[in-house]
Amino acid sequence: MTAGDGNGWVQCALGHRHWGRFGAAGLLLRRTDPEAGDAGPTQVLLQHRAPWTAHGDTWGLVGGARDSFETAADAAVREAHEEAGVPAVVVRVVDELVDDHGDWSYVTVIAELVAPFVPVANDESLELRWVAETGVDQLDLHPGFARTWPRLRRH
Repeated sequence: MTAGDGNGWVQCALGHRHWGRFGAAGLLLRRTDPEAGDAGPTQVLLQHRAPWTAHGDTWGLVGGARDSFETAADAAVREAHEEAGVPAVVVRVVDELVDDHGDWSYVTVIAELVAPFVPVANDESLELRWVAETGVDQLDLHPGFARTWPRLRRH
């Protein structure tokens, strides 16, 4: 059990190539628009992926490979901290949605923001942005996120 042992490419049972030897996880962090007050629209934190990443120059969730010893929630929160500076203490996990590919899965960890923080991008991001849920479809989305976004939004 070594930190980082999940890094690597795999081919799933459906024939797709994925990053994450033990699967992957991402954080769908939600908040109410702070400028609109408690009744304002819901926003989600999205990452504009750097061109050198898989499916670069698209928008998606902060996330990445799960290590062998991590739960999906642990991996998603760790990756959110690495890629966007999200402190674990501002995240309240409320649910998970699994995109199952047989022997590989991507788990979207759905969470609420419980305290403000300022996102800080690492080199995997061109930009981090709070996006109204109604505006997510208008961005050029990572293909996996684009497939699951309708289910996530209904969820």
